[in-house]
Amino acid sequence: MTQMTKQVEAMLTEQKISRELIDKVLGFREKYPVDPAAANRIVKPMMPFYGKEILEMAIAGILEGENLLLTGPKATGKNVLAENLAWIFGRPSYNVSFHVQTGSAELIGTDTFRNNQVELRKGTICLCAEQGAFGILDEINMAKNDAVSVMHAVLDDRRYMDIPGYERICLKESTRFIATMNHGYAGTRELNEALVSRFMVIDMPRQTEETLEKILKTVFPDAVPEKLSQFIGVFLDLQEKAENGEISTKSLDLRGLIAALKTIRCGLAPLRAVRMGIVNKCFDRFEKDIVNDVVMVRIPEEWTREDIFV
Repeated sequence: MTQMTKQVEAMLTEQKISRELIDKVLGFREKYPVDPAAANRIVKPMMPFYGKEILEMAIAGILEGENLLLTGPKATGKNVLAENLAWIFGRPSYNVSFHVQTGSAELIGTDTFRNNQVELRKGTICLCAEQGAFGILDEINMAKNDAVSVMHAVLDDRRYMDIPGYERICLKESTRFIATMNHGYAGTRELNEALVSRFMVIDMPRQTEETLEKILKTVFPDAVPEKLSQFIGVFLDLQEKAENGEISTKSLDLRGLIAALKTIRCGLAPLRAVRMGIVNKCFDRFEKDIVNDVVMVRIPEEWTREDIFV
């Protein structure tokens, strides 16, 4: 058993994942070795995903050959879960960030002239198919029809792509696709029924005090627990206000909170760091004042780095 496999087993055991599922994950990793040329695409995520029920659902779906669609509000860990799943199963991963200009050429590939002949310069989906990789399809509800039509064939039981002028490309057995989507973002739209039917859908729950504590303690083991709880409180207070429609979700940014704590550890005053990471992401003056008031209640102006980090 490799060192990485031991780390995966330890992480899943720590989260009390079913032993049967852990054994099947280890069997999957052994059954589908990775091409050394693609091994650099197996990356251990910066932080684990915490959530036993969600992890078990996702692992079971992937083991049975299904593709996953992760839905839910902002800051629920959709991309963190996708990255963790690729690492758990020991697969190379490719990320496609969909936008209104993403077309079939970016996914399949384009013609290129090499060695005095026309060749296919393979796109992300082709590489996933050939390497048995996991494709992370970020913001799939921003994809236009040209890109969606490519996904239909690779996501269902056919598991192949017909590329005009080239041979058919079939997906390896270990290839999976994990899509993410947020509702209500600018440029998004409803997914059509045919596309949704090709996924198993996981509705991601909102962050809780327990999950936030685990995440921040993993990233900042040198932080004072009592002080760290105040930053968790800021996030939860903002989450509640966003749920009640008092503010938008612009300031509800876990990446911003982590970035703020990093700059505090670097020496920046805590209140200034939180304003950079969270408050200043609101551009409406009224909303910005509300968010700033929430922060001021939890983070005193006199705090310094030494108050938060040992």
